[in-house]
Formats: sequence, C-alpha cells, structure tokens
Amino acid sequence: MKQQKRIKVGILFGGKSGEHEVSFCSAYSVIKTINPEKYEAIPIGITKNGYWLSPEESRRALLTGRIEGQEIICWESKTDEHQFIIISKKNNEINYSFLEKLDVIFPVLHGPYGEDGTIQGLLELIDIPYVGSGVVASSLSMDKELMKKIFQQAGLPNTRWMMIKRKRWSTEPEKILTEIEKELCYPLFVKPTNLGSSVGISKVGKRDELASAINIATAYDRKIIIEEGVEDNIEVECSVLGNDEPEVSVVGEVKPAGKYYDYDSKYIDENTQLIIPAGIPNKIAKQIQNISKLAFLAIDAAGFARVDFLVQKRKNSYRIYLNEINTIPGFTQASMYPKLWEKSGIGFRELIDKLIQLALERYQDKLSNKIDYPSKLLVK
Repeated sequence: MKQQKRIKVGILFGGKSGEHEVSFCSAYSVIKTINPEKYEAIPIGITKNGYWLSPEESRRALLTGRIEGQEIICWESKTDEHQFIIISKKNNEINYSFLEKLDVIFPVLHGPYGEDGTIQGLLELIDIPYVGSGVVASSLSMDKELMKKIFQQAGLPNTRWMMIKRKRWSTEPEKILTEIEKELCYPLFVKPTNLGSSVGISKVGKRDELASAINIATAYDRKIIIEEGVEDNIEVECSVLGNDEPEVSVVGEVKPAGKYYDYDSKYIDENTQLIIPAGIPNKIAKQIQNISKLAFLAIDAAGFARVDFLVQKRKNSYRIYLNEINTIPGFTQASMYPKLWEKSGIGFRELIDKLIQLALERYQDKLSNKIDYPSKLLVK
C-alpha cells in the first residue's frame, strides 16, 4: 500500500511583539504533538527585528529558547507553485537556498504582527492556506476598541469603557484624568489596545495610580483602553472551534494567583488555577457558550478562538460581561484553549488536526470566488 504524502505545515512563531516568548511555547507544543505520520512540521521563526529564519535556524531557536541570526525568507512564484527563498548572509557572503512548497501555515504568533491581520494579509497575498481567522477578524479582535464597538453593535454585554490616544495624553493628561473619572468608576483596568497576554495592563484604584498605569500602557501602543472593573467577579473562558458553523467547549474558570489575571499569573506563577468546568450554574454556562458563538460570528472569525468573560456574582444573581475574543489563543497543552477542548472530548493532537483541516476547508471555499469579470474596458 502506497504511503500517503504528508502535509507540510509551516509553524510560524516568535515575531515583533511583546508576546514573542509566549509564542515559543505554543510552537514547541504544536511541533511536539502534531501527528508525524500525517504532517511534517516545519518551524519558521521570526526575530523581534522581523527577520524570518530558515527551518534549521528555527529548530535551533526552539531548542535554545532564543532566536539568533539574520536569515531572511522571501516568497517566490515558480511555475504553478510557490517556494520560500532563504537568503542568508554569513562571513560577508550571501547564500540562497529553497524550501520545498508548504501546504498550509499554522501561525502561533501572538500579539501585533501575528494576531492582528498583518501576517494573515501576507498569507492571503501569497495564496497559501493558514490556520485561524482572516485579515478582518484578526485585526478587529486585536484592536480592543473596534472589537468592543462590534460587540456593542451585536448587542453583546460589555463593561463600560473609553479610549484615549498616546498623543493626546502627552499634551493634556490632567484633562484626560478628569474625563475618565467623570465617565467611569474605580477600580479601573488600563490596557494597550493592540496587545494580549495581559502585557502592559494595570488595575488601579485611584487617580495617582491611573496616571502611572496610562504611562505604562502608552509604552506599548498609541491607543489605550480604560475599562470599568467588575467587583465580585469570576473570570471564565470558552473555546470556539469551526468556520461558519462553530462549536463551543465547556466553560472553564480562572483563579489567578495575583489580584487579577496578569502576565505573571498566566505564565509564571504556578498557583494560578484553571478549573474545568467552571463553578457556575449550568444555565449561566449555556449563556456564556451562546455568547461565545455569537462573538465568534460577529467578527467573522475562523478556525479557533478563546472568548473571555467576567461573571459578577452577588448573592444568587449572576451578570455576564464579555471581555474579549482571542483569535490566536495560547496553544500549549497547559493553555486553557486546548484544556477546555480536552474536557469536551477532543484531545490536543486531534485538535491540531481539526484546525489544519478547517484551514484547508476555508481555503477551498475561497477558491470558489470568481476573480474575473466580463468588462468592456480595454486594457492598453
């Protein structure tokens, strides 16, 4: 019996983002777990300076935990196929080599230049299937201001919030502080608009802390989101899987080691607890699952996403607040996204397989689009 040709999967990781290091963990987990009989995983690392590395350099980076070197990968059309050209400069000599055509890309680039639609736009231009959401959904979900506006338009529950820009903060900080305190009540969360993994986020309870938190957030982004905190809350998350007809997982609860689910609580402090299923009534869990699906569809997401919520519990009443949607969630075996699916009956290896198949399915659907039109215009 002839052995079926393995599907070549390019694993993109690293990138120009404050979540650069987190991406290493996701890439390592995918490569370690993917079915080697069905797929050939080819790592492609991107440095913080934006250099794309060859698979050889990328494997070395995964083993050492850091990216070095300045090899560049370009894309070239050759006959009816596409190939990567690897350009490397060593000892003042420029060398060229080719990487065999990839069948699909699995980006695990968290944050800007990976989760914000930029890499998705590149992959669309070079016409290769890729795992996850397209350009629009990726950019909407990364920009918390636009995401919240879409959710409001869809009638989904949000906390109260406002946005300020770094340029204005630099010229009239006292006026901005007064506006914030007029519109919102403490405690407040201050966040860079286009970042994830809780990088640059602060929780504040008074004016002096607010100014400092805004200074921290503006170091990461030109737009800052200030959200009204939810007291007596439970942090819960739900995983979504699919394209036009998505499925939802069981709901999980996060008990952060710190005062809230910050970067250290997510990736460093082992005292953070992920409880699956969440300790909430079944009726509330079903509402969260339904809102998760609606949020996924509202931004036209694809492949996978994790939807995060705050559930306010007071006496016997519960109130649900949709916090955000992540189109490239953390993807290690210890991450909430795959753990929720594991509890829902889909193991990590099967989950990777489903995501790749969803990417190929979506690409085939795109091929059905017409790209010609019987125009009467003459091309000179």
